[in-house]
Amino acid sequence: MKNIAILGTGMVGDAIGSKLVSLGHKVMMGSRTPDNEKALAWAEKNGELASQGTFADAAAFGELIFNCTSGKVSLEALQLAGRENLQGKILVDVANPLDFSKGMPPSLTICNTDSLGEVIQRQFADVKVVKALNTLNCQLMVNPGLLKDAGNIFICGNDSAAKAEVDSLLHSFGWEKIIDLGDISAARGTEQLLPVWVRLMGIMGTPMFNFSIVS
Repeated sequence: MKNIAILGTGMVGDAIGSKLVSLGHKVMMGSRTPDNEKALAWAEKNGELASQGTFADAAAFGELIFNCTSGKVSLEALQLAGRENLQGKILVDVANPLDFSKGMPPSLTICNTDSLGEVIQRQFADVKVVKALNTLNCQLMVNPGLLKDAGNIFICGNDSAAKAEVDSLLHSFGWEKIIDLGDISAARGTEQLLPVWVRLMGIMGTPMFNFSIVS
């Protein structure tokens, strides 16, 4: 069992953090302030294995860190977490660089020749960034059994050992069909699935679906 940090107090952070606690991990949820109401409520709900603090508190606590912040503030949140607290650790980046400034559907602030995952890796070169879980609804991230056919999820990153560790963690969530797309530049593709995902959600009237690769 590990000490794991969750950066972000939204639905994604809540879902992933709660799942990790249910699996026996000690989890600290980090936010901008030490007394964030959502983080406090999450910690109280999840019992003795759950705690909360600032981004820096959580990053220092975690052996492995999940970036569950909104993509537009992810870099700021990671700066607040502190380079010294992130150094050498695995960072699972779940965020997407979505821009809702012109309404729905959103566009991407970073795309084509770059990705949020790559920007994070460049700015935090001594962190092992693994992009994962960013192509589906947060309920399905931690409970693929909610679908008759769970479909596939994708991971990518530059460090093979880090990806193997994240792969094992995702298997503990219930995922079986995990596709390793290669180095962190593959985050361009997974992040660019989000505009398609948003369109599908509108057409289907539900976020409870996933992509499945067939041949």
